[in-house]
Amino acid sequence: MSFRPVVYLKEKCPFSMKVRIFLVEAGLQDRVEVKDVAPGTEQDRAVRSELETHLGKVSFPSAQPAPGEYMTDSDAVVGRLASDAGVPARGPLLEAYVEGPFQQLMQLHKENTELRKQQA
Repeated sequence: MSFRPVVYLKEKCPFSMKVRIFLVEAGLQDRVEVKDVAPGTEQDRAVRSELETHLGKVSFPSAQPAPGEYMTDSDAVVGRLASDAGVPARGPLLEAYVEGPFQQLMQLHKENTELRKQQA
């Protein structure tokens, strides 16, 4: 039985969406096990407990690219999966997402963070 990399993706997370787009665009969705996590659920608690023992601080997306090896950061996860599969890390769809909606979401997040600091 061969090992399949595992990715842990959080629902409605723009960073997790980057990994999901990469998997589909690279044609790797059948070669990687995806564990979707809905925040606040029993599954969320179980996944966090599992990842905590390997990562310390849990963040999404996370991945287990090889047995016993865990990592975080969407760009690092995409880079590792792309390298292991011998495919490009960025196709046109992922590039469009990163340069468009993702960039806009990050700008809104930054502005929201600044507004919260001003109100405190």
